[in-house]
Amino acid sequence: MLTNAPKGTKDMMPDQAYKWHYVEKKFAELCRRYGFKEIRTPIFEHTELFQRGIGDTTDVVQKEMYTFNDHGNRSITLKPEGTSPAVRAFIEHKQYAEVQPTKYYYDIPCFRYEKPQSGRLRQFHQFGIEVFGTPNMLADAEVISLGYDMITAMGINDIELRINSVGCPVCRKNHREALKKFLEPKYNELCDTCKTRFNKNPMRIIDCKSPICHELVQGAPMMVDYLCDECKDAFEDLKKNLEALGIEYTVDPTIVRGLDYYTKTAFEFVTNSIGAQGTVCGGGRYDHLIEEVGGPPIPGVGWGMGIERLIMTAEANGFVFPEEDEVDVFIAVMGDAAKAYGLKLCRELRSKGLSAQMDTLARNIKGQFKYADRLNAKYTVVIGDNEIAEGVVSLKNMAKSEQTQVKFEDLYEAITK
Repeated sequence: MLTNAPKGTKDMMPDQAYKWHYVEKKFAELCRRYGFKEIRTPIFEHTELFQRGIGDTTDVVQKEMYTFNDHGNRSITLKPEGTSPAVRAFIEHKQYAEVQPTKYYYDIPCFRYEKPQSGRLRQFHQFGIEVFGTPNMLADAEVISLGYDMITAMGINDIELRINSVGCPVCRKNHREALKKFLEPKYNELCDTCKTRFNKNPMRIIDCKSPICHELVQGAPMMVDYLCDECKDAFEDLKKNLEALGIEYTVDPTIVRGLDYYTKTAFEFVTNSIGAQGTVCGGGRYDHLIEEVGGPPIPGVGWGMGIERLIMTAEANGFVFPEEDEVDVFIAVMGDAAKAYGLKLCRELRSKGLSAQMDTLARNIKGQFKYADRLNAKYTVVIGDNEIAEGVVSLKNMAKSEQTQVKFEDLYEAITK
């Protein structure tokens, strides 16, 4: 057990890290183009933040959070999602007093205790964006557009955008009563979790992962048929904005998302290319979350995107991640004087932005060349007593197997020209 990672966690080794570097750079660059600024929040928060924000009828709060008491007997939770912490930071730092909208992005680890499966771990990683301060459906369309751009930039073609409206507190009342009336004869067949949801939040039953509950809700009244005029107009506005952006979508009335804070817009980007149908990106609008957590009545909209799933889906679609350059220059030395000179040269080349390495196992010159080959070094520099005396080095282009003599002072230019 000591030498095994905990169940549901996974090491990222160097032979995979370049893929993560690629998607992280791509995401940050896209966010820059859309005007989003990075935010970093603590890895844990007060448990109440998630209970109030996510909702105590959700699977996340009821079954999946990693919660513990710290040494001060305060209830602390490893963050299971990124929106609530971003909202907390927005309120704490009084960002609502600044010119709105506020646009955040983040790249975070999240923690949920659930059965590990392909692309779903107990410690997983997530890209996320949030827009605070505008009720306009242009913001909803923009965040969806950024998600679409990120997914398609990874060569993912097997993707479908599904949208829905989950209404607001005004129009949910009628839907709530209709749904309870539909489910009442089936109450005893519901799972224990959904029985607790029946009175508190029956719409959450539609989102239940239990196959039995999934079957029981077939034919249930859907929120999209009970929308008030304001929510109906907002949903139509969203559709028009997506059409103007040229982004195809499907209306899916069953999407309610797994978190209680959503209002009006709810959406998912769904793929079939990693086995069972999976959501790569999901989100929506949450017009009352900031107020619920203790801030002023400010609306918001955003999404989360699983990085593990994004990479898996990209590879399933044939995307080849460009590997990062390993080593620009390997300096092979013969003798103590050459070693000292090599160390100095290594430092100079690194200071100018090149990746330079030397052998640290005292291999002979033949072993050093083999090591340079293993490192995929572009160039190898050979320094010995003769080279020091003459003020030159032997520079070998490893790909072409061409070797030339270069003056010490001309080495950087010879490598980078």
